[in-house]
Amino acid sequence: MMKEFIHDFDLTATIQGLLDSGVHVGLRLLGAVVTFVVGRYLIKWLNRLFSSMLQRRRFDPSVQSFLKSLINILLMVMLFLAILGQLGIELTGFAALIASAGVAIGMALSGQLQNIAGGIIVLLFRPYKVGDYISSSGIEGTVMEIQIFHTVVVTADNKVVYVPNGSMSSAMVTNYNRMDKRRVEWVFGVEYGEDLRRVRQVLNDCIVGDKRILTDPKPFIELAELASSSVDVKVRVWVPTADYWNVYFEFNAVVYEAFNEAGIGFPYPHLTINREA
Repeated sequence: MMKEFIHDFDLTATIQGLLDSGVHVGLRLLGAVVTFVVGRYLIKWLNRLFSSMLQRRRFDPSVQSFLKSLINILLMVMLFLAILGQLGIELTGFAALIASAGVAIGMALSGQLQNIAGGIIVLLFRPYKVGDYISSSGIEGTVMEIQIFHTVVVTADNKVVYVPNGSMSSAMVTNYNRMDKRRVEWVFGVEYGEDLRRVRQVLNDCIVGDKRILTDPKPFIELAELASSSVDVKVRVWVPTADYWNVYFEFNAVVYEAFNEAGIGFPYPHLTINREA
């Protein structure tokens, strides 16, 4: 009888212990979930607050995107550590584990550390900024963001390209927006026998008729080459950078119509065959 009582007592104590442990673990899991939900909400709120503060202080958009990316990562790390604390994981032991694996992590993240350093270099020396049209390493497009690891570039055909900051800080970068004006250049071919002075006059009239084309520096119209099937005339003008592509394409149409109205012939490749009698 005594043995059965002891057996029942041990079983009850075991079940009670399991229940207590389950409740304890459940409370920790619940606390971790609540911490995650509340933390995510706070991170979004703090990101919006930080973003509005940067805008009010009129920080450069390039600096804004970099700092927002950095702050978001730091807040996410803090949230991760808070969740570990709710789960009962000793942060001192966790920190020791991270420290012991620091060398391996540093080697694995060496490329990312290079990207962080590259982003800082870009912000300090400003080879480009948000909104600039650039080309580098075979990529050409408009800079949308400078994040902590990457520069986000949107190409002309609307592709989003994430370029590592490390390569952007070490590779050659062409910035098409740095200067306030750019030179546009065309080569127009006309038929042999055309009056070169008349061709120049028609081209000059087209230039004068486009108010976007600057008068200083002076437009350039000169004979470039006596090609096999055409007389090539080179035209160089300067325009505000923002008008570059519009002028480049629209001027072609203007010259085409002006040449047709003036009766100036466009050349085409041809071959003369002499037949012996």
